[in-house]
Amino acid sequence: MVFSGDTVFSGDIARTDFFGDSRKEEMAKKIHDSITEKILTLGDGVILCPAHGAGSVCGSEITDHPYTTVGYERATNPVLRMGRQEFVSARKTESLYMPPYFRAMERHNRDGAPLQHPPVLRMLNVSELDGFRNSGCQLLDIRAPADFAGGHIPGSISIWRGGISSFACWFLNFEDPIIRIDDFNQNIEQVILQLFRMGYDNVAGILAMGIVAWYKSGHEIGTTGVCSVRKLNEQLDSSTPFVLDVRDIRNRRVVGHIRNSHHIYIGELPMHLDKIPKDQPVFVYCDAGFKAGIAASILARNHVQGVTNVLGGMTAWKQAGFKIEH
Repeated sequence: MVFSGDTVFSGDIARTDFFGDSRKEEMAKKIHDSITEKILTLGDGVILCPAHGAGSVCGSEITDHPYTTVGYERATNPVLRMGRQEFVSARKTESLYMPPYFRAMERHNRDGAPLQHPPVLRMLNVSELDGFRNSGCQLLDIRAPADFAGGHIPGSISIWRGGISSFACWFLNFEDPIIRIDDFNQNIEQVILQLFRMGYDNVAGILAMGIVAWYKSGHEIGTTGVCSVRKLNEQLDSSTPFVLDVRDIRNRRVVGHIRNSHHIYIGELPMHLDKIPKDQPVFVYCDAGFKAGIAASILARNHVQGVTNVLGGMTAWKQAGFKIEH
């Protein structure tokens, strides 16, 4: 058994772009040699335990296997079937997304990480939460996208429970206190642990009694729209809404896209808010509606009016038989 770390993943190999464009070729050659001269020579029955799994931004095409074998990767991993020059050329030209928190990881790896202690879970009432809002905080709503759309605390960001490990690092900073919002506050420790493992020891509390406590308080409630793909198709036939695709660019190119849609990857949306119109309806879609839920919350907190999450996303669009453009 080999702990293959960030060298070989299931279905992919590690990134070679962390040292910048000037060293892409050098790093591609190094990792190719490590794989071909050290790992692949171990024998097909050797078990590989990668450091990352499906959904990690440390690879582009990682498959959903917790571990693999040298033989399986030799037979199925398309990257490993490339010759050295083809491999290096492909790695030199690839462009992968890089979350902002990678810079923090680099500092910690270089200088040493600060001593951290798991945060003490503090239940906050609405008045205490208001105090944090007035002084500056990050409101993280982990409910499903449709629940968030139906009613949320204004200014909060929606990242569904299962997406925290993949997407919180794009939008949360390490300084301002994080307040977690849920409905029934179940499995609290699991979510806090995910944040803590990414370096977020600034979780200040959890809204006691969940979002219902906010509803009952008489405070303002924010909402965003939701619709089906059929509704979006009708809108495209009768008007000119702004349709925003927040999927990974590879999915857009391979799977195709909805007509007249504009593309901004979800992680880079905060940097391109100037491209979103303020004077027409905005329909957001992704693969199934979860990343679009994040986008809707970001647009809403930046005062974009008329934002609608297309539930089911591209999956539903294909299932309905609507035209897909490439």
